[in-house]
Amino acid sequence: MASFAILLGGPVVPTHRLQAQVAGSRVIAADGGMVHAAVLGLEAELWVGDFDSTPPDLQKALAHIPREAHPTDKDATDGELAVEAALARGARRLILVGALGGQTDQSLAHLLLALRLAQQGIPTLLSSGLEEAYPLLPGQTRLELPPQSKLSLLPLGGLMGLSLRGVRWPLEHFDVPLGSTRTLSNLALGPVEIELEAGFGAAIAYPEALS
Repeated sequence: MASFAILLGGPVVPTHRLQAQVAGSRVIAADGGMVHAAVLGLEAELWVGDFDSTPPDLQKALAHIPREAHPTDKDATDGELAVEAALARGARRLILVGALGGQTDQSLAHLLLALRLAQQGIPTLLSSGLEEAYPLLPGQTRLELPPQSKLSLLPLGGLMGLSLRGVRWPLEHFDVPLGSTRTLSNLALGPVEIELEAGFGAAIAYPEALS
């Protein structure tokens, strides 16, 4: 299954876990997200964006990398354009690196983009290294988390018939309405199993918080 790492402009901590997650992936950078390539030991095959957030010296140093340039006045973010480029190249799994932290509007937009991709059958992980996000849709989701990782579920569209196992405070067939904080700040005991009958949301994990 073709896996692509999309390098975005948010903060990144190059943890061992993140480096293992991106290992073997093809890489596309979105504008200033290219700065993460070196710290993660990655080589991008494509650089997408309007390049308004990339220092001139970095553009010069990486002039050999193929570019897909877009005007500053455009109808999508550089990150979404990079995702589209990955899908056009056959991506079946995505890791959005640098998708969390920084500007709230950008983080939320990346999370909603991941939900849309999940609806299209493209598994998508968002990560800053210290924080991870997984889209939740009806069905079953398994998260491979280290024990004692902090875990929160956000009911963005309500979580109906939620079953949560492998955590300190499990749930079975529980309804979590929009805006509820009931499913925040749980602790993983190891791999976590999430089952959802209806609704949608996101799982936010902090796998390095207690390491």
